[in-house]
Amino acid sequence: MRPIQNISKGILRENPVFILVLGLCPALAVTDSMVKAIGMGLTTTFVLILSNATVSIFKDSILEKTRSTVFLVIIATFVTVADLLLKTFFPEFDKALGIYVPLIVINSIILGRAEKFAQKNNVVSSIFDGFFMGIGFTIALLFLGTIRETLGNGSFLGYKFVSENSNTILFFILPPGAFIVYGFIIALFKYIYKKNK
Repeated sequence: MRPIQNISKGILRENPVFILVLGLCPALAVTDSMVKAIGMGLTTTFVLILSNATVSIFKDSILEKTRSTVFLVIIATFVTVADLLLKTFFPEFDKALGIYVPLIVINSIILGRAEKFAQKNNVVSSIFDGFFMGIGFTIALLFLGTIRETLGNGSFLGYKFVSENSNTILFFILPPGAFIVYGFIIALFKYIYKKNK
């Protein structure tokens, strides 16, 4: 597959959150603010790129019966690196994301891309796949985060655009609000997909 074909695939045709319905735990948990959404999206993209590249490099050396275990070890290594980098250079992001950074290890997007794509393709294609899947994931988080933060907190990227006394719809920054917003976005994607068929 040509690397450039991964652009529309990762961002639109196979968007991990809105089309493949993967990685919902962080997608719903950290999108109560755009800052957290950006942090999680970029961290996941970092892990996706490096784990895809590593799996692709060593794909011929990995035995089929130990494949899942090896993939998890590779992913866990890069999640640990990402976690340490966040703790060292971006402590505010690390504090905001909390437990969700270590949970990237079991994110179905990363394991799925290693299994479905990286183990069958060359390193360059795998890096492009990881990058564009990560960008698609980040865009999905930003989309959710924008709607939830704007409606629920009356702010954008943490900056309030309504007065402190204004009433916002607090429901949208709570977990049930995440499911409602996500449901409407999925319905919109399904509608657009059927219309363009």
